[in-house]
Amino acid sequence: MNQLLNYRNTRFITSAPDIRHLPTDSGVEIAFAGRSNAGKSSALNRLTDQKSLARTSKTPGRTQLINMFEVVPGCNLIDLPGYGFAQVPLEMKKKWQKALGEYLQKRECLQGLVVLMDIRHPMKDLDQQMIHWAVESRLPVLVLLTKADKLKSGARKQQLMKTRKDALTFGGDVQVEFFSSLKGLGVDQVRAKLTEWFAPELERQHALLADEDEMQIDNDAFDGDGE
Repeated sequence: MNQLLNYRNTRFITSAPDIRHLPTDSGVEIAFAGRSNAGKSSALNRLTDQKSLARTSKTPGRTQLINMFEVVPGCNLIDLPGYGFAQVPLEMKKKWQKALGEYLQKRECLQGLVVLMDIRHPMKDLDQQMIHWAVESRLPVLVLLTKADKLKSGARKQQLMKTRKDALTFGGDVQVEFFSSLKGLGVDQVRAKLTEWFAPELERQHALLADEDEMQIDNDAFDGDGE
């Protein structure tokens, strides 16, 4: 399935404190994870061409819940709680981390992980831990170097090449691209990767519809023979 999905139709489904409050574990989910200041909400808004699909804030760490957005039925984007330096009480931080860990370890419909990191400060310890976990779980990863507009073209390409080289040490399926919510850099590449990850679910749905149509034709033919 090569045709891109229309991400502009993405809609908010629910916010949940943990996986027990999420809808049924089915279809395909792609999760967005990153430090509290990585720009996850801005990236989701840019990818869907919506200004306020995901709430943005000047205060890092505002995303305290697991937020689910539906692109089409069976294909969902997940905005996970940010990790890192968020200025919140320790108990609240522990609660976030538990919800994050449970989702990543137990949500079976998770089929891809987008890890966002500031292009000026990539591959912090927590970022590397997230990628290591995904590789060990045989989950494909797309690393997005956000705020790419903050660097000039030459420096941006240099940082991209360096991070791609660093990513090779993880093994597994780890792709690295730069991204800018402000300038739209990398938007098409990200949408293409998301569609690639959603493709098996879309093909499954297409096959089910084809089977239903064939069954209906057979039923109609049978009814006709009985007249």
